[in-house]
Amino acid sequence: MPLKFLQKFVAQYSAGPADWDALEEALLRADLGVSMTTHLLEAVRKRGLDVNAQTAAEVCREEILKVLPPAGPPPMPLPDRPSVVLVVGVNGTGKTTSSAKLARWFTSGGFGCLLVAADTFRAAAIEQLEAWGKRLDIEVLKGQYGGDSAALCFDAWNSAHRRKIPYLICDTAGRLHTKSNLMQELSKVKRTIGKHDPTAPRECLLVVDATTGSNAIVQAKEFHEAVGLTGIILTKLDGSGKGGAAVAIQHELGIPTRFIGTGEKPEDFAAFDRETFVNTIL
Repeated sequence: MPLKFLQKFVAQYSAGPADWDALEEALLRADLGVSMTTHLLEAVRKRGLDVNAQTAAEVCREEILKVLPPAGPPPMPLPDRPSVVLVVGVNGTGKTTSSAKLARWFTSGGFGCLLVAADTFRAAAIEQLEAWGKRLDIEVLKGQYGGDSAALCFDAWNSAHRRKIPYLICDTAGRLHTKSNLMQELSKVKRTIGKHDPTAPRECLLVVDATTGSNAIVQAKEFHEAVGLTGIILTKLDGSGKGGAAVAIQHELGIPTRFIGTGEKPEDFAAFDRETFVNTIL
């Protein structure tokens, strides 16, 4: 079965050779980006200029699977200090919800977790995370609205370390007055936590909306330059065939997708698996 974003292409050119312009357009419309699209077109051309649409779609599927890394083991807790996870991203991607779901994912595995409402610049974010904490029975540490988010995360690390809580998840700011202010704030949070543990944060996960399109690659580059991303949380992956941005980010930046969110329920969240992902966009 062809990838969802290639079904129309396969149906249209099933009777004869594939149309290269149509294939390129389909790949770009799938948010795969210019670099990944070029890679796929070259892979298809190696099969011959008269390749049919079905074969072209199969080659694209094979190449996408090659680009995506296999699922790795979940990060195990550190023996002597909390594992810090910074969750970053622009507002509207599902960042705060993903922070809560990630905490639930850890606690479901039997590990304690402390959530930090580090988006102190948006009152609604603090309230939203508190609501999730009550719903999931996970403690949320918060500060004052407009307060110092870096200092809050610093204190949260102390609390988690003292109480031997394995995981500390910080829901960070998603918007400030300017983009540079936001990146400076995130860098400050990272540096401040690093005073406790030079290896922290253990994970820095960017939340990406699957429907964002090619702008997701731009976001990933900017956040990666500021804080050094270790992975992606891909949200709103509802089976619509969207999600190509995750492939583009992996191909261009080498940043793997670590988790996916598929709905509003707490359980609509899972560790990334490339076979499952590709089947979702089939």
